[in-house]
Order: sequence, then C-alpha cells, then structure tokens
Amino acid sequence: MKHSRSSKTYKDILYKAMIFVGAVALIVYFLPRDGKFNYQFGVDKPWKYGQLMATFDFPIYKDDATVKREQDSLMKSFQPYFQLNKGVEKEALEKFKESYHNNLKGVLPSADYARYIEKGLKDIYEAGIVSTEDVAELHKDSTSSIMVIEDKLANPRLTNELFTVKEAYEYLLAGNGEKYNKDLLRQCNLNEYITPNLSYDSLRTQTAREEVLDNYSWATGMVQSGQKIIDRGEIVDEATYNILESLRKESIKRNDLFGQKRTMLGGQILFVSIFMLCFMLYLELFRKDYYERKGNLSLLFILIVFYCVITALMVSNNLFNVYMLPYAMMPIIIRVFLDSRTAFLTYAITILICSIVLRYPHEFILTQLAAGLVAIFSLRELSQRSQLFRTAFLIILTYAAVYFSIELITENDLSKLNSSMYIYFVINGILLLFAYPLLFLLEKTFGFTSNVTLVELSNINNDLLRRMSETVPGTFQHSMQVANLAAEAAIRIGAKSQLVRTGALYHDIGKMENPAFFTENQSAGVNPHKNLNYEQSSQVVINHVTDGLKLADKHNLPKVIKDFISTHHGRGKTKFFYISWKNDHPGEEPEEETFTYPGPNPFSKETAILMMADAVEAASRSLPEYTEESISNLVDKIIDTQVAEGYFKECPITFKDIDTIKAVFKEKLKTIYHTRISYPELKTDKATGA
Repeated sequence: MKHSRSSKTYKDILYKAMIFVGAVALIVYFLPRDGKFNYQFGVDKPWKYGQLMATFDFPIYKDDATVKREQDSLMKSFQPYFQLNKGVEKEALEKFKESYHNNLKGVLPSADYARYIEKGLKDIYEAGIVSTEDVAELHKDSTSSIMVIEDKLANPRLTNELFTVKEAYEYLLAGNGEKYNKDLLRQCNLNEYITPNLSYDSLRTQTAREEVLDNYSWATGMVQSGQKIIDRGEIVDEATYNILESLRKESIKRNDLFGQKRTMLGGQILFVSIFMLCFMLYLELFRKDYYERKGNLSLLFILIVFYCVITALMVSNNLFNVYMLPYAMMPIIIRVFLDSRTAFLTYAITILICSIVLRYPHEFILTQLAAGLVAIFSLRELSQRSQLFRTAFLIILTYAAVYFSIELITENDLSKLNSSMYIYFVINGILLLFAYPLLFLLEKTFGFTSNVTLVELSNINNDLLRRMSETVPGTFQHSMQVANLAAEAAIRIGAKSQLVRTGALYHDIGKMENPAFFTENQSAGVNPHKNLNYEQSSQVVINHVTDGLKLADKHNLPKVIKDFISTHHGRGKTKFFYISWKNDHPGEEPEEETFTYPGPNPFSKETAILMMADAVEAASRSLPEYTEESISNLVDKIIDTQVAEGYFKECPITFKDIDTIKAVFKEKLKTIYHTRISYPELKTDKATGA
C-alpha cells in the first residue's frame, strides 16, 4: 500500500515537472533576443515612444528593395568563369582526318569539302562550344559576356559569339552558302566531331561573385552617437524607418558580438520559470483538483502559452501593435468555465511574462490589468450575447481611460498625445466579441459546460423537457418548483444559480419511463405499487435514477447535468418501502442495497442545494395545513436529517450556507402556499330586491 502511494506521488511530481518544463521551453523559445531594441514602428505611423537618441555610431543601411535592385544590376555585368579545354579541339580534328582517309574520301566529291569542314571546326572551337545546360544558365542570368581561362589567363568573350552543339552543327551544315551540298555534308556525321570545349568553373565563379558582393556598400550614411533619431508623436517616414531598421540590425550584431544572447536567454528562462512556478504553486495550494481534471489544466496552460507566443511573434516581426490583441478574452474564458480567482491570477501571470518583450512594460501591465479586472467584474455569468457587447464596451473605456491618465502623467506636451492608440483599443474591443463563438469551440474541445449552454438546455420548449411536460406533468411541475427554490438558494450563498436551475429541471427525467409509479403522476386513486412487494416497488423507484442517466446519455446532456441526476438522492434509502418492510418483518434485517439509491452523495454546493430543494418541495405537498410554523418545522426537519445522515460530508458547503438555504426555502414556500383572502359576497336588499 505504501509502495503504491509513493509510486503515485512520483508520477504526480513527474507529470507536473513535464508540464512546467514544456510550458517554459515553449514560451522562451519564441521570446525575442534582439537586445534592448524592442520598439514597434511602421512607415507613416506616429512614433508612440519617447525621444530616441543614438547611443553609439552606426551606419544607415539600405532597405531590402534597394539592395536587391543594386545587386541585380551588379550581377548583370558580372562575368562567370569557364575553363577552355584545348585537347577537345585536337581530338576532334584528328578524328575527322582519320574518318576522311578511311571512308569519307569516297563519299565527298573533292578535297575542298574536307578543307571546308576542317576550317569550320577550327572556327567553332576557337569561338567556343558550351553545353546546353550552361547556355540556359547564361540566358537566365542575362549574362552578356564570360571569362575564359586559357593557360592561367582569363579573357572575356561575348556570349552571343559562343556556340552550342546544335548551333555548331547548323553552322557547318550551312555549306558556305550554296557552295557545298548539304546532303553530302549530312553523310559525314558532323555531330561526332562537335564536343563542348568550355566548361563552367563554379568554384572560381562563386569566389569572384563573393568578391563583387563584398565590395558592395550596404550603407548610405552614418548616424553619430548622441544624434536625435525621432521624438514622440513624429511620423515615421521612409528615411527614419531605414534609420530605425539600421539601429535594430546593429543592436542585434552587437548582442551577437559580445555574447549577450546567451545571457539574455538565461534571464528569460529564469524570469518565465519564476512566474510559471508561482502559477503552479497557486494550483497546488488552492485548485489542486485542476490537476485531476485534464481539461481544466490544458485550457489554462494553452491560454498562457498562446498569448505569450503571439505577443513574442508580433514584437519580433514588428506585426501590428500588441494593444490590438484581445488579452481580456483570457479572463473572460477562464471566468466562464472555471472561477474568478483563477481567471485573474492566470491573466496577471500571462501579462507579466508578455511584458518583458515590450519597450515600455509598465504602461502595458497597468492597462492590461485594469482591463482584465473590468472583464471579470462585468461578466460574472455569460448567458446572453448582449453581455459580451457591454463588457467589450467597458473594456475599451478602461483601456482608453487608463492610457490617457498615464499620458497625462508622463507627457508635458498635450499635442504629442498618441491618438492612434485609441484606435487600437477599439480594434481590441471588436476582436473581443469573437469570444462568443470561441467559447463554443473550447466547450466542445475541453468538455466544459458554459452558462450559454445551460440557458439553452433550460428552455422548456426543447424536445426532452416538452416530452416530460406531456408524459409526466406532475413531475414536470415538481421539477419547475425545485428549480426555482434551488436557484434562489444558490444566488444567496454564491453558488452557480444557472447550473442548479438547469440541473433541477432534468433531475427526475427518469420518471418518464414509469410515470404511474410516482405519486405526483397518479390519478383517480390508481396505485400500481399495490401489486408489487416492497423490494420490487423500491427497485422501480430507484430505477428512475439509472433510467434518467440513460436518457441523459441518449440526448447528449453534459456531465454536470448527469451529476444532478445521480446525486439528488445520494446514497439515501427509499424510506417509505424500507420502513414498511421493517414494520412487516420485525426482528429481521433487510437487504440494504435493495432499498438504497446508487448515489453518489452530493459533492458540490450545487448538487447539495438540489438534494435539499428536492426533498423539501416533495414533502411540502403532503402538509395538512400551510402555516409559518408547519413550513419552518418541515424544512428544518428534512435538512437537519440529511446533515445528520452525512449526505453533505463531501461537499464544500458550510453550516452558515445551510442556514441561509433553510431561510430561503421557508420564505419561498410561504409565498407559494400562502392563504388567499376570501372575498365577501354582495348582500341584496330584500325589500327592494336589489
């Protein structure tokens, strides 16, 4: 037993360590390590930071388009190198002479043909023959001339004077006009004597190309140390943009030169690790159950990593502005699916990690934390689309108000206020509206149930509830009353009222399988239990729990709703049949499981509230009279009995909560069962007949 426990502890530690290392590694991998230059800027956009001064001399580099244009121009005049092989010409001429003496002398009418072919071959080889592949490369690069290496000397030759094998053959076949017969020339197999004698020298060509590019000037000027580059509010034109890009490149070079990247990497790993460790300690101390719910844990870490990586990529690649990213969507998602405290802490950790990639992190942290708080406070329960519109509007106002206050504090000149930031805040608010469809996707992916889904399920016009109202109208009315009681109690003790309401509507759906066996659906005194013994009757009643779970599976109800079906009787007994059996069998002990519900007992505030509301509402129907005293005694008796029997031992519910729930039930039941006033009848005057 001890070995099993230690093995489980080891696995838990390993599991948490893997999550920690994986999250830190992913975040740090994408963080920029470009030194202190982490500004975001664009052409024709205002400079949103303070005055920028050069702290060292650096060249103003040409922009990429200019560099490409000028280098392409240099490459057009560049001459690639070819090696001349004189042996090819010598072999070709000897081969022709041998062929002529062996068989061509009988084919050709005179020696003039032989002299013509020999002279033509010499002319072609002197001009140079290149392979088809090399010619294609020359045409692709638009090369007008090449350098031919002959006896360690390189001489230029025009490319239009060179021959390919095909062109050389056609040149010989031309026959000096009409002087030589082409058919006779074709019989000489001229192709056998034509072979490329110029071969591309890739090594020397590459060396020469690098020398040309090494001599290329990448800069158009210099910026001196102490020189002003730009000030807040000034528009970034093309020239200033090039200077800023040059400063960024030079900063990266200096980091590489002095080995600062490794130091920065170590600092980033330490920084991210500290905050991720704080987050995991919070989960360990206050939300330990999240480690057991893989969906909860996955959602939290995916959101943290996603926002950190997106922020890093935006800053690294100078994409848009980070204030356009809807960070406040994170606490909204976590608040809807989990809880407010986890939502804020996760959001704060993420914002602090993201801030290290920004030039002015304090502005970012202040505005984002304020927006996150407003998001959490304004969206306590998301059940309507209009709530998200209101939250988005409040977040835009928060961003604008906080940023404006910071500008008033830090900027003396009001004309230099950064108006473009307020446009980014509006875009941020618009993007925040995409949280609504995103919640649906996350709900299905991670197995959560949002308030929106609960509201949809609580619509009494959906198929299952409508069928329930038609099949078991008494049970349906009971469920409606229980839903109202439970929801009010949940609101009073700070539990999830919409979850309790929806769970209450579905908790008795199993009674649709055998409606007549439940009192609220019986009519005209017909009771089918009269034909069954106590054990059979008990099993029929107990089966409404298992039948309800089967129906829930069939209609794809969420797990949180199934929990209400399985726990609303807990591990209680069918007391009527259990006590009746004991009265009929004095001195005997019954089979306990036959009279016991499968359970489990309630394990949350919400399931506990439903158990109390269900028992109280059902029992209240059997009261002989409805007085304040009888209702109060009934509520106290039922709930105190449930507490005494230990049904709520596994619930995070307090005695104070239970007292509050009792008070709510008493108040609501008095309202439901109040005595109506008897209206007096109008007396008639016997004398007048009026």
